[in-house]
Amino acid sequence: MSDYTWVGLIAGSITSLAVVPQLIKTWRTKHARDLSFWQQVILIIGMFLWLIYGIVLNDTPLIAANAFSLFCYGGLLTLKIIYDRADKQRFNDYVD
Repeated sequence: MSDYTWVGLIAGSITSLAVVPQLIKTWRTKHARDLSFWQQVILIIGMFLWLIYGIVLNDTPLIAANAFSLFCYGGLLTLKIIYDRADKQRFNDYVD
């Protein structure tokens, strides 16, 4: 592994870990109404394409960072969908 690969791994780790606090907060509070659904979708598509690119190049930092990020942002999008549905149901129950 070259010296530059380590730089890529460190950079990818730092940027990939940036989503973890939001994921934890969303899970704990059970609220995701301030998160943009479409921003999450677009980001996931972009990360998926970066992952494919990393696989084609056999670039470990790109593969590792984007695989981890896809997992986390996929989880965040899942929570967004679940909690938005729950919020709508609570609102409907309150209005009825």
